[in-house]
Amino acid sequence: MEINQEFHVTYFDASCGRIRTEVFDTVAAAERFASRSITGEDSWATVDAVAVQQGKLAA
Repeated sequence: MEINQEFHVTYFDASCGRIRTEVFDTVAAAERFASRSITGEDSWATVDAVAVQQGKLAA
């Protein structure tokens, strides 16, 4: 089974006070989103590479 990666951005959404996660196919897209998510002093975002088995991508 082929292993691929997806990139999870976990960030603090200051507009509603919640921690959220978005999933991206490329690290570049994830990093751009993370940068845009940091809007103030209390904002933060992390990018994590996650291995995904090919069989689970179709589900």
